Amino acid sequence: MSASIPGPNVFDFADVTKRFGGHTVIRDVTFAVPDLPGKGEFVAILGPSGCGKSTVLRLIAALRPHYPATEGTVLVLGKPVDCPGSDRSMVFQDYTSFDNRTVEDNVAFGLECRGVPVRERRERAREWIAKVGLDVKRDAVKYPSELSGGMRQRVAIARTLILSPRIILMDEPFGALDPTTRLHMQALLVDLWKEAQATVFFVTHSIDEAIYLGDRVYVFSSAPGTIIREMKVPPPDRPPKEMLREPGFVERVCEIRDIMDNLAASTRAGD
Repeated sequence: MSASIPGPNVFDFADVTKRFGGHTVIRDVTFAVPDLPGKGEFVAILGPSGCGKSTVLRLIAALRPHYPATEGTVLVLGKPVDCPGSDRSMVFQDYTSFDNRTVEDNVAFGLECRGVPVRERRERAREWIAKVGLDVKRDAVKYPSELSGGMRQRVAIARTLILSPRIILMDEPFGALDPTTRLHMQALLVDLWKEAQATVFFVTHSIDEAIYLGDRVYVFSSAPGTIIREMKVPPPDRPPKEMLREPGFVERVCEIRDIMDNLAASTRAGD
């Protein structure tokens, strides 16, 4: 029986640089994320503010003005990125719900664009409203202005995952949440990711969050950003508040914090 031939990597960045005029945002960024059938990898990006973390996501998503790269090659599933696609969905830090639509209609929006019949898309929207921990009877008819920040991000995640994307790009989605809500959202995301079996690229400023969520963590330098450290970490198998106390978890956090502190010190010395 012959061994199966592995498919193309989910992402391939080769010597990618992005400039805006004379300002270089990222420089010579190179990495590869393999395809893990039936699972998907969770990749976290850490780095100082302004180091180009979000630029990497926008290059993958083909969102202008960050797309296209100034130099280098960006491949998604073995093909050059040339436009946004339904295989890639993005969740932003800012709450991006449509203010004039109910929660149910927000979650169903992508299905509506695909021409899914009304009854089917409403049924599926209600399923996903429940999956992200909202109350279908109480919350489905609400408008975004009636929701807390955590609830609005649950809606954004449901609206993304209902489309079964192959790739999920998340740009500091929990950055504006209070600490307790943030931990709940991290645990929820892990459960939904395991079900979705998608590859996730997650930008965050939180070292704890990156270590908890990531299968691997890329640490970026100060601007112009480039990868200075890659760390593979054990997958989360318990709620974050439990894993945060484990010696191995604390050791990894301290290791990356030392790297980040040295970056900050080097940046100050260069000012």
